[in-house]
Amino acid sequence: MDSHLKWAEPVVRVQSLSESGATLLPPRYIKPPDQRPTAINHNDDFNIPIIDLSPTSDAKAIATAVSAACKEWGVFQAVNHGVSPDLLHRARKLWRAFFHLPMKSKEAYANSPKTYEGYGSRVGIEKDAILDWGDYFYLHYFPLCLKNHDKWLALPSSLREMVDEYGKAPELALGLSAHTDHGGITVLLPDEKVSGLQVRHKGEWATVRPVADALIVNVGDQVQVFVLIFSC
Repeated sequence: MDSHLKWAEPVVRVQSLSESGATLLPPRYIKPPDQRPTAINHNDDFNIPIIDLSPTSDAKAIATAVSAACKEWGVFQAVNHGVSPDLLHRARKLWRAFFHLPMKSKEAYANSPKTYEGYGSRVGIEKDAILDWGDYFYLHYFPLCLKNHDKWLALPSSLREMVDEYGKAPELALGLSAHTDHGGITVLLPDEKVSGLQVRHKGEWATVRPVADALIVNVGDQVQVFVLIFSC
């Protein structure tokens, strides 16, 4: 098999490790001290901005709030964004259903370094790298020339239709270890019950407290470069 079609070493599914009953974290998953999550920040004033995008809100005020959030934080939570709460709830439910399928069923969608599309457990192909504690499923939705339904899920039975519907409202993006997003705009659908996302701001990590049915909007490197070029 060509080198670009396989990973540098065997892939271990994090979910399998988590469910194995092991009491110690494998060394390959232990991050250096400066890359580990910080304690949850309980300061209500130190959190990413929450912006109401309701059509009844003042458009100029919304634009001002978005501009300030992007300049000061690079990320914000959007509420009343127009995406159906029912669709968001179905997205969470069906993706949870997929990750609770037997491993054999999920492995049918295993990805490769060629496109990263499918079921994966790492980002990158560097041998002996410290690994992320998490599995993911990566799909191309846009541009349409990259959309490949062969990588889309047939199980659970309604998941493929939900992903297509969801992709027409916000694009699906999955969180990773400390990084900046290289793209333009990332829209995250967080787990409302888990405060796992942290944002670097003024030298500190702020733990995001998800608002019910909110979408987290993150400005990527491409937008930042674009703004810097045109502000010169």
